[in-house]
Amino acid sequence: MDLATLFAALHRKAPPLPVEGVTHDSRKVEPGFVYVALKGQRHDGHTFIGEALRKGAVAVVGEADLDLPVPYARVENARRALSRLAATFFDHPSRKLTVIGVTGTDGKTTTSHLIHHLLGALGKPAGLLSSVGYAFENEWRFPEGHFTTPEAPELQAVLAEMVARGLSHAVLETSSHALAQQRVADVAYDLAVWTHLSPEHLDFHGDMEGYFAAKASLVRCAPFAVLNAECPYARRLFDRPHLSYGRGGTIQARNVEEGAKGIRFLLTAEGKEIPVSLPMIGAYNLENALAALAAVQALGLDLRAAARAMEHFPGVPGRMQVLATQPVRLVVDFAHTPEALAKALTALRPTTAGRLLVVVGAAGERDPAKRRPLGEVAGRLADAAIFTEEDSRSEPTEAILAELAAGAKGGAASVHLEPDRAAAIRLAARLARPGDTVLFAGKGHERTLERDGSVLPWDEAAQVRAAFGVD
Repeated sequence: MDLATLFAALHRKAPPLPVEGVTHDSRKVEPGFVYVALKGQRHDGHTFIGEALRKGAVAVVGEADLDLPVPYARVENARRALSRLAATFFDHPSRKLTVIGVTGTDGKTTTSHLIHHLLGALGKPAGLLSSVGYAFENEWRFPEGHFTTPEAPELQAVLAEMVARGLSHAVLETSSHALAQQRVADVAYDLAVWTHLSPEHLDFHGDMEGYFAAKASLVRCAPFAVLNAECPYARRLFDRPHLSYGRGGTIQARNVEEGAKGIRFLLTAEGKEIPVSLPMIGAYNLENALAALAAVQALGLDLRAAARAMEHFPGVPGRMQVLATQPVRLVVDFAHTPEALAKALTALRPTTAGRLLVVVGAAGERDPAKRRPLGEVAGRLADAAIFTEEDSRSEPTEAILAELAAGAKGGAASVHLEPDRAAAIRLAARLARPGDTVLFAGKGHERTLERDGSVLPWDEAAQVRAAFGVD
């Protein structure tokens, strides 16, 4: 790729210099790279242009009026430019794939993994980008950080690798941040899947309408959508070409039976009745299964074969992941919103012989308004709540725990405060008795823990296994 071709995507002229990459991160600049200066919430990328030039950047893109010793393109929106440059550099890989985008507050990770599993079972070699990691058919890669959807250069690079490996489909878990920040502006989506919408990230989006608008942009850019008929926000998008699922939808579930190991139901779609066995606990996973099956239907694939393949779904790391069933049932889940935590605790209660305990925290610098509601849910639905850290970042963990505890007042649960998450897990091991269920909520699959400006390695499942002495 040469600079003239790359800058032409921005309607700018440049000499035909060889280009080796595109990045917005000055730390990742290598000789021959184009550096795009973004204005972030904390840092202004324009202040790092000098560093990028010293590392060998051959061109710069930004929003300021600058005179530089290398070709410079001034643009109105550097984030939009970054997306366009990344897609151009990697030769628009999404156009060579069938791309399924999955969005929603809760359920998008599980739904994405379900769709990826079904595609593989139906003979469609598929890739997956989710908050858990990247999959190239059955080969996994786990990047660092907490991004659900990566920035445009990494996203386009992964899609390009999928094309190079001969994959035909890509399932892309698509966050509201990615949509609002235009990380996916140059992804050619073929199908949008909507799971559910409830309050989250309002510190970023401002209010629910702003949050909805970001999510809705995925549905509006895709030629077809799969929409949850039980979500009021999804119903506002019914003017788009779509297939609906859930009560009142085109695809529904009847005769639902929930057991300790999974869910059985009868799928009804276009006059067909198909038995399905889903090896996942939690009645709310029924919606995720219906969304995935509706996506299969929308793609014109064999629905009966997909229903049979559901029985062999391996699950999602950190999503209602059962680590042990005896003498104490240990479950790791990513639930970090009041709604998701309520769903998880409600799902575990009927199959818990003894008490239900929860270890949970709330993130620092993120959605402070959800802390008391999280505490309220834990206090009301659990028998014991251990409040602890969850990426407290620069905020005092004790202050966050105090808000959680205030929310739990009036609930039946006994409340324990332990700022150190590893110590909180060990406390749960001391409190738990045979027949109890302990839910470890909030971290799930994540591989880091952010505390006092540091990013520490973290493995929730490993910490739980070690504390309880299970394999």
